[in-house]
Amino acid sequence: MDALIDKLKGEIIEQLNLEDLKKEDIDANAPLFGEGLGLDSIDALELIVLLEKNYGIKIQDPKDAKAIFTSIQTMADYIKANQK
Repeated sequence: MDALIDKLKGEIIEQLNLEDLKKEDIDANAPLFGEGLGLDSIDALELIVLLEKNYGIKIQDPKDAKAIFTSIQTMADYIKANQK
């Protein structure tokens, strides 16, 4: 799981152009939106694309995205549970 979290941190930094951040700067349990990383709705769309492109996971119901994208840890848990 730690390897997946580390990989996700790198992918998020790259996908969202967060060049000023390093993987070590991101707490896996910190909120992605609001406090924490401070992402916005455009970033949420980018994360949905990342899951589809890198993990083959489609989020069927957009309402589910809020729970999935709570933190990097919740994203990793979702990927583990849904990756084919």
